[in-house]
Amino acid sequence: MAAPSEGTPIWADAMFSDLEGAQSFYGDVLGWTFGEASSEFGNYTQAYSDGKAVAAVVPPMPGQEGQSAWCLYLASPDAAATAERIRQCGGTVLMEPMTVGDFGTMCLARDPSGVTFGVWQSGTHEGFEKIGEPGSFAWAEVFTREPEKSDAFFSAVFGYDTQRMEDERIDYKIFSLGADRPVMGRMKMTDEEFPAEIPPYVQVYFSVANCDTAVAAAERLNGTLAFGPMDSPFGRFAAVVDPQGAPFAVIDLQTTVGEAPKMT
Repeated sequence: MAAPSEGTPIWADAMFSDLEGAQSFYGDVLGWTFGEASSEFGNYTQAYSDGKAVAAVVPPMPGQEGQSAWCLYLASPDAAATAERIRQCGGTVLMEPMTVGDFGTMCLARDPSGVTFGVWQSGTHEGFEKIGEPGSFAWAEVFTREPEKSDAFFSAVFGYDTQRMEDERIDYKIFSLGADRPVMGRMKMTDEEFPAEIPPYVQVYFSVANCDTAVAAAERLNGTLAFGPMDSPFGRFAAVVDPQGAPFAVIDLQTTVGEAPKMT
């Protein structure tokens, strides 16, 4: 398998104080099964869809307890070089590049607007084994109150091209690796829709066969519906917060309505 281009979303994981609760929730909502916890790596536990690795859950390390959140990792051929670029472009390296056995090298960082993300340099673990199918990663969006900072930062660090959506109602851009390879969206957080206590974050979208069914399962298991379900030219989607406070989104990529908006 060819290595993904730098800046490509490659993996997602989240810390949960109640690991069994998280497995039960996502197993029902997304149809995931889970492998054995790796005690050597802090009980890191991979999630699978149709036998293919799609994400992971892990208990918090001492001192990291708190609200859960999904972390999206972006591919890098050299995590140390990417970490240095992050610093040079005004970001903060939260965890210096760390080798994880022979699986690869990771680091955690924050953009100048406060958005936390990960960097992954693949070893034997090459990231998502399934993308865009039910139960797997589908899309991601950077939610920020300072879009100018995020736009400049991610473009400088990962070489993204940017296009703005022609929609007066929202401030939305697409980050792409070339004209035909969109990798992430960027949404401006407004005070009307996002209370001040909600920090900037990356919204991870997981594909589902039926958005409404997934939302119903999430609510039945004490998840909270934050937005939607809503039809769009890209799929029917909804934003959800799981019982431990981690926001994420589900999207049915097959149910599309309307024409895609123009980009400039």
